[in-house]
Amino acid sequence: MSSNTPGFPASLARDPAWRGRVMYSLLALLLLWPLAQLSEFQPWILLDAQSLRATAGFLSHFFPPEHSAEFLAIVASATWQTIAMATAGMTLAILGALPMTLIVNQQLSISRLGGGRMRHSSLAVRQAVRWLLVFLRSVPELVWALLLVRIIGLGPTAGVLAIALTYCGMLGKVYAEIIEASDPTTCRTLLENGSSRLAAFCFGSLPDAASELVSYTLYRWECAIRGSVVMGFVGAGGLGQRMDESMKMLAGAEVSTMLIVFVLLVAAADALSQALRKGLA
Repeated sequence: MSSNTPGFPASLARDPAWRGRVMYSLLALLLLWPLAQLSEFQPWILLDAQSLRATAGFLSHFFPPEHSAEFLAIVASATWQTIAMATAGMTLAILGALPMTLIVNQQLSISRLGGGRMRHSSLAVRQAVRWLLVFLRSVPELVWALLLVRIIGLGPTAGVLAIALTYCGMLGKVYAEIIEASDPTTCRTLLENGSSRLAAFCFGSLPDAASELVSYTLYRWECAIRGSVVMGFVGAGGLGQRMDESMKMLAGAEVSTMLIVFVLLVAAADALSQALRKGLA
């Protein structure tokens, strides 16, 4: 079809795959519609008169944000506690994920190089660790936090352990996939010449995958900060607990201040991630 066809957009005529894109888009919408019905998704409720009045009344309390020195000092302390909780949880998660990454990663498998006498036992160990990673990341950090609060009581310790357990499963899976996607030549050469699995990882896989590993770790740290905030609602401390208290007191100005702090935290984590990626590039 010519781009000069009357009434036909020239941008679509230049794309030879436009028919397929339109067809797949329509098919996706057709499949999503019953899912939206099943989940009782009704976005038009937001636009009825009662919802709009409630939204306007709720948001009117957000301005201006609370900025008294006393409240800002409380927010600063809670923010620091949230960052510390996320960082400690991530550190424990990395310490747990790295050994399991070395075990489940097939590129670092020594048994695959030999005649295969230990192949079945190695495969069983790899599969067991893989299932452990599945179990750890299957339970959300909020559920871990609820369980741990019942066991060890209220406080940041439950939040740190909850982040460590869930993120250990996530990091172990993704670290292994990133390393497997890297160039295997150097790693295999090192293993064939008698290198240990750890040395092959450090000198063979890590230089090629370092940028992606750091990027994903920082992204997860950013997620851990957000997770720490959510876990504050179940008594793990930090900004989440302060926000829960402000919400219960209908103090919209205080909530507004803490939302601004959330945005600044995520922006800072994103800037740090970009700077480190550039440094490793």
